[in-house]
Amino acid sequence: MPRELTVEGLTIDPEFAAFISNEALPGLEIDEQEFWQGVAQIVNDLTPVNQALLVQREVFQAKIDAWHLSHKGQAIDANAYRSFLEEIGYLEPEGEDFTVTTKNIDLEISDIAGPQLVVPVSNARYALNAVNARWGSLYDALYGTDAIPQDEQGPSGNYVPERGEKVIAFARRFLDRSFPLASGSYADAVSLQIVDGALVVVLSGGQVTHLAEKKQLAGYRGGSKNLRAILLRNHGLHVEIRINRNSLIGKQDRAGIADLVIEAALSTILDCEDSVAVVDTQDKIEVYRNWLGLMKGDLSQTLEKKSQIITRTLNDDRVYRTCDGGRFTLRRRALMMVRNVGHLMTIDILRDEHGNPVFEGILDGIFTSLMALHDLDRPGGLRNSRAGSIYIVKPKMHGSREVAFAVELFSRIEQLLELDANTIKIGIMDEERRTTLNLKECIRAASERLFFINTGFLDRTGDEIHTSMEAGPMVRKGDMKTVPWIAAYEDWNVDVGLACGLPGHAQIGKGMWAMPDLMSDMLEQKLIHPKAGANTAWVPSPTAAVLHALHYHQVLVSERQELLAGLERATLEQLLEIPVAVDPSWSAQEIRLELDNNAQGILGYVSRWIDAGIGCSKVPDIHNVGLMEDRATLRISSQHMANWLHHGICTREQIMESMQRMASVVDEQNAGDPTYRALVTQKNGGDDLGGSLAFKAACDLVFEGSQQPSGYTEPILHAMRIKAKQRA
Repeated sequence: MPRELTVEGLTIDPEFAAFISNEALPGLEIDEQEFWQGVAQIVNDLTPVNQALLVQREVFQAKIDAWHLSHKGQAIDANAYRSFLEEIGYLEPEGEDFTVTTKNIDLEISDIAGPQLVVPVSNARYALNAVNARWGSLYDALYGTDAIPQDEQGPSGNYVPERGEKVIAFARRFLDRSFPLASGSYADAVSLQIVDGALVVVLSGGQVTHLAEKKQLAGYRGGSKNLRAILLRNHGLHVEIRINRNSLIGKQDRAGIADLVIEAALSTILDCEDSVAVVDTQDKIEVYRNWLGLMKGDLSQTLEKKSQIITRTLNDDRVYRTCDGGRFTLRRRALMMVRNVGHLMTIDILRDEHGNPVFEGILDGIFTSLMALHDLDRPGGLRNSRAGSIYIVKPKMHGSREVAFAVELFSRIEQLLELDANTIKIGIMDEERRTTLNLKECIRAASERLFFINTGFLDRTGDEIHTSMEAGPMVRKGDMKTVPWIAAYEDWNVDVGLACGLPGHAQIGKGMWAMPDLMSDMLEQKLIHPKAGANTAWVPSPTAAVLHALHYHQVLVSERQELLAGLERATLEQLLEIPVAVDPSWSAQEIRLELDNNAQGILGYVSRWIDAGIGCSKVPDIHNVGLMEDRATLRISSQHMANWLHHGICTREQIMESMQRMASVVDEQNAGDPTYRALVTQKNGGDDLGGSLAFKAACDLVFEGSQQPSGYTEPILHAMRIKAKQRA
């Protein structure tokens, strides 16, 4: 049994202490005793500050509740409301203009625009897939999804040539648009060669042509007689045309093109927060062990696929020849960032002198940075940050004081680990109302280490509902995307980011496409993100990253940002418009449908969280459309139901009746999963839900929703998951 360790009043879980001693510290020139003393000093010094920030949240909420109650039944006076928020300090004074000064940023952040993946770091296979999604097959992405209508009938699993021809035609059109020839089309190509450092394309009529912009040829693999790949570059992104006349596709292609391999996920966020279910020491060690393996470059995962044993590891870099005869390498891994938890939750891997668990956000900052030292200390090989930085995304911060607290934490960690100032970079998730309204001051608080701001519609809406709980019943959830503040919020994030000089220093990001099976819709709609001036946006899978990358070949984001920087900003008045229903006279059927939709989504997600410890997965919605669900989606659904209950739009009995009916629907949707634990069981000859901790958690999230801190779901989920693990 590992020894228990007590330092400066802190008691460290013996299993966790052994993990740090035996796995995290070896290879680093760090004295273990001095390290733990430093950890204790940080925890002891910053815990009271963290506690005070959480108290301030509750003080603000109480004052806002009281204001709405005092104006109940009245139309909201926008000027009076704004003055009130300024008076209590919720709305901060906006200071003078400034420009961020972040240095030592990798090119994937500072110079190149492209997709970003978010993946639970608790799952090693998913994590490796996401990091290796820097490159992906366009042919596979098109053939295997509805990006091209799936109307061909053929034997399951067999190649359908008619569909393949449509894929190839799509890919040729992409080449024509992104890498145009001086004359003709790639559709007519019969040969591609590198001659005297240039791409030579022979067309079907014998015409010889070349790239209209010769500088788009970045390199190649192979030689003149065995050319294997041609590397093209557009808007900073690469595309590899693979030549293989012996492959299934290549031998049927007149030019021998076997595939287009797209540079796709430039970066990936390894998530310790919304997409994981981490509640105790064992869970936390699993998360940290995977992050440590990624930082060391030795994480691997063995699995069985098609009756073969496969071991997945991080991709090596790839070497290309240049047009002048030299050589260069391209990395085949996404730049890795890690999302820590926010300021709210605690975890008992460390306990204070009173036996209380320590704030998890403080510990995440310390230990994910410690493990990233293995990357910073590595001279070459599979190094993550070539600029020598650690990238930590910090979620769920409320206002500039909480950002300043995170900056202070990172500064203390740098001192502990003997790192240069501002080595640890911060990404600000703009997903809480107080952060949105005070975004400029939030950025100012992190101006020397900021690398990222990102909108998050779902968490932001959940916080909007909770903050304005007493203002009145909210519009239906499906109508939320049409209310004025949503568009203002998305524009405001870009406007403020550009005004603060983020281009060249930090990413301006957009949120997730939540429907991984609807790639045709994504191709049509997600182009709006680079057009909006965002140089990254979240996608739900490596396949989606490949397809979303096509948008960044269509739009040069740096040009869009220059154009948008001169336009008028969104306004605070628009942001402060609360989405209260003007005429909440919905029919009984409309109310029932709304409750069913929310209840089914809550139960579908919570059942996996509580019973299986799955924090993010594709969950069928009420129409059996698979949606990527995490705690952000849960927050908006539970807060919306809590709001309607609070204002009498529905009753507790109506909600319970909906929950009970939807429990059977969710059980049926998961009937094919042998690991799924049913919500509804049989007892005394009838249906019983009393034994399901997941069902109880789902109900608690609604019935206790208005009392949860900022409407967060974590306290209830964690408590119930711990009970489920104890029961198991």
